[in-house]
Amino acid sequence: MSRALRFTLALSAVALFATAAAFAATSRTHASDTFVFGTEGDPVLVDGALVSDGPSLRAVNQMFEGLVGLKAGTTKVVPSLATSWKTSKNGLAWTFKLRQGVKFHDGTKMDARSVCFNFGRNYKLPGYLQGESTNYYWVTVFGGYAKPATGNPGPDKSLYRGCKVVNASTARIILTRPSSSFLAALALPSFAIASPTALVKYKADAGSVGSDGSFRPTGTFGTSNPVGTGPFKFVSWRIGDKLVMVRNDNYWGTKAKLKKLIFRQITDSTARLQALQSGELDGANLLAPQDVPSVANSSSLKVLSRPAFNIGYVGMNQKQGPLSNIKVRQAVAYGLDKKAVIGAFYGGRGQVANQFLPPLVEGYAKKGVPDYSYNPAKAKALLQEAGLSLPVTLEFWYPTDRPRGYMPDPPRNFQAFAASLEKSGFKIVPKPGPWRGGYLSGVQSGKAALYLLGWTGDFGDPANFLNVHFGAAGDLFGFNNPALFKALQVADAEPNLDKRTKLYEAASIQVMKFLPMVPYANASPALGFKKNVKGYVPSPVEVELFTPVSIG
Repeated sequence: MSRALRFTLALSAVALFATAAAFAATSRTHASDTFVFGTEGDPVLVDGALVSDGPSLRAVNQMFEGLVGLKAGTTKVVPSLATSWKTSKNGLAWTFKLRQGVKFHDGTKMDARSVCFNFGRNYKLPGYLQGESTNYYWVTVFGGYAKPATGNPGPDKSLYRGCKVVNASTARIILTRPSSSFLAALALPSFAIASPTALVKYKADAGSVGSDGSFRPTGTFGTSNPVGTGPFKFVSWRIGDKLVMVRNDNYWGTKAKLKKLIFRQITDSTARLQALQSGELDGANLLAPQDVPSVANSSSLKVLSRPAFNIGYVGMNQKQGPLSNIKVRQAVAYGLDKKAVIGAFYGGRGQVANQFLPPLVEGYAKKGVPDYSYNPAKAKALLQEAGLSLPVTLEFWYPTDRPRGYMPDPPRNFQAFAASLEKSGFKIVPKPGPWRGGYLSGVQSGKAALYLLGWTGDFGDPANFLNVHFGAAGDLFGFNNPALFKALQVADAEPNLDKRTKLYEAASIQVMKFLPMVPYANASPALGFKKNVKGYVPSPVEVELFTPVSIG
């Protein structure tokens, strides 16, 4: 063992001991109407428009609501702030009838003006907030901006054209082209409706973006004054510790059974398990695969599982080094020992992926997908065919924290993949970083050559996987492929389900031939709970509502 590795392990042990000691110092009991949920990390912000990560969206989902939502445990679209909707014959105008009598937590009336204000906010964001690192879902679902900053797409690339206040209880969203996935996309917490009064009062868009691509707000909307219409209201947030919410007793719908909901940030999976076992947590997200048996065999705990509605991948930015060459990208694909990683680190809860769409999503191609099984000799030959001398040096970014459902132990995935790549003609330069401290924003802004990332579906449509990632030019993969963009646009606009499915099957194969990334895992994430917890329904999109949850 190297001296550096011994030092790293020692630091890890100290950190784990400190975390455990901190938990031991806290009370092991709390009121039965208070639920403490252990999360894998802090939110970035509690402002849906400016986040794309699970911890942020999970918190946003408790306090905010969109025009539509998802039926618990499914990807079926159901009414939320809109009670009904209809589309024009040409598919360009969507009219939403709004629920009446709903108020935001600050007392502001929720009406059509509120809806149009929120969509207009996204469309008219200032230049420093535009782009994938800060406004990810707007870019990937809707595209352009009214006044784009240099390098960002403009109105001509936007799915969104405008929003019209028909009357106080009716809003109409106008699109530039038909989209079969548009309605389902509105279920994303990123398109939840926030109080216009609070957005202005607490200066939601004020701040700056650092060199790492992350937003540094000077306003307080996204840090201490988030205001929505949801079943829970914000109380406090101490970064690195906990986010506290209370029941919204003026909620328009079925009120939460819990009086208080606390999300505790515990990045280390072992510490999160210990907190669950000791009773400090009522539930814990993302059990490490090796910890599942101990929870399942406990007399006081239980395991719940989410569907494998995700994809883990090694991304490749084509603007970095030699990755613009398809032969180099193919060499990376052949140099990744995917099967070994799944076998070693997923505890029987993962399967090797061969395309970006999970098997559960319509459009998954059952045949015709290129096979990139581990083959170091072929990888080396491809690099030489590309005219490169071996070994080929590449930076490989990976997160040091934030386990994900598709990536339960990021450093171990990196170590295994780096080892197999180095047997395949590459020299890997490690680039570790904390998820919230510049890793995600750096990757999304195009700074990484190779990187570990993944995706958990937000709604049950192939567009949410393929169009979101490969439907337009962006910083994440650094490529421009008009033929692929057009194919995905045509697939999304197709109203006939059978035809649409076939179009997406062909597009899924096309993506794997073009190879902007190498998919490697579909996984079924596990959660742990006390046995007396009732009402928690695991969602394929990983942002469950806590409204029906109770203890005892």
